[in-house]
Amino acid sequence: MQQCRFGAVILAMLTAWCALLAVEAHAIGATEPAKEPVVDASACMAASEARDADKVLTECGALIDNTKVARSDRINALIARASILITKGEADRAIADYDVALQLDPTLADIFNARGELRRKKGDRPRALADFATALRLNPDHASARSNYHALAVELERLGAQMAVAGRPSFNCATVRRAVEKAICADPELANLDREIDGSQARVVREAGSAAAARGLQREQDAFIARRNAEFGRAGYDLKKAMQDRLRRLNGADGY
Repeated sequence: MQQCRFGAVILAMLTAWCALLAVEAHAIGATEPAKEPVVDASACMAASEARDADKVLTECGALIDNTKVARSDRINALIARASILITKGEADRAIADYDVALQLDPTLADIFNARGELRRKKGDRPRALADFATALRLNPDHASARSNYHALAVELERLGAQMAVAGRPSFNCATVRRAVEKAICADPELANLDREIDGSQARVVREAGSAAAARGLQREQDAFIARRNAEFGRAGYDLKKAMQDRLRRLNGADGY
């Protein structure tokens, strides 16, 4: 009889212990964080492949704003949205998306090149050149980046040369004596016009079909200079208009 009571006590203790373990297990399970559901990026990618602008902006925009999205999916969403923004003429917003994509992955040569193209169109040449250079550093075989870098470097060199002579005429202002030449030297706009006339004159003479045609073109220029010198200062003579007319005659009706 005593052994039965002892067995009943042991059984009761085991039952109570099991119940305690169950309670503790439940408590531990309750404190563990639930696994985050995987964010589905398929709708964004499908909209991008279909070039559905509205859906790209909504579906991909939702991914971009969700910090729980996988990095690769977020980058793809940023690139997809930037592509749509470019077609809509929103270059600044597209550049902003490229900025974020490159923060997430600074090894994307294609995106550096694409951002550089947008910056160049906006007139931000120095930063565009830096983007092309970075794209080439990441991928020396990137043909588009190499072409863009070369073309922009040549453009910047040409602009630099133009800035170096801006406001200077085709002749040396330190040695002029005529009043009209002094007036041209004193006015940057007139100085630029004189230099453009001189350059255009050299071009048309160079492109003349024969020596006789080249001599005829030079006689026209000499006659223009002679009239300019003789008529400057007279009532009704407009030096700027006369120079603009001469430049248009040299370059054609469209000024080119």
